[in-house]
Amino acid sequence: MDFSLLQNPDVIAALKEGFIFTLTVTVLAMMGGILIGTPLAMMRLSSNAIASNFAKFYVDLFRGIPLIQVIFIFYFLLPKVFEFQSDTYWGPLFSSVVTFAIFEAAFFSEIVRSGIQSISKGQVHAGYALGFTYGQSMRYVVLPQAFRNMLPVLLTQTIILFQDISLVYVISAPDFLGRADTLANTYGPETKATFYLIVAVVYFCSSFVLSHLVKRLQQKIAIIR
Repeated sequence: MDFSLLQNPDVIAALKEGFIFTLTVTVLAMMGGILIGTPLAMMRLSSNAIASNFAKFYVDLFRGIPLIQVIFIFYFLLPKVFEFQSDTYWGPLFSSVVTFAIFEAAFFSEIVRSGIQSISKGQVHAGYALGFTYGQSMRYVVLPQAFRNMLPVLLTQTIILFQDISLVYVISAPDFLGRADTLANTYGPETKATFYLIVAVVYFCSSFVLSHLVKRLQQKIAIIR
């Protein structure tokens, strides 16, 4: 393996661009997943049967389909169904963010639901005593406490999301793995092992550091409780 390739500024620039792409998709998909997942969690806990069943169906649907298939469906099938040019309106970045936000919403919703259920029902009644509606009680009383309790779990799911982003390689997205593969094809097949090892090391180090930070955060939250 030839690690002298890392002395090449073009190689470093390409890998950096790929890593930034991966981080961008991770952050945007996490935000989108939580924004979609939170209402889904509230619908799942609702006494309205239609809302509750819809949320349950959504979660079961996306938890039951392999992620790789969801990526293919959103990138290749949707442009055909809605008859628009994928290269113009539905590029790899936009497609990746939308796909992962919608897919991860199923997992984030279950995390949020567990967080809400961990809060005493007395908190909701306290909101009622202050004149809040159910929605206001959830927004101002329950959800802030729930998010604090479930923050470590949300971040752990985000680490999994960060690792899963590498699957967008199959739609030729310029993510970290995709850039490494392009570089390997440019510099010759004998460099594939080098570039793939670099990707593995970066993913491992990033995930290890983030996991350690999550553990420390979890300890601090336990102390606050």
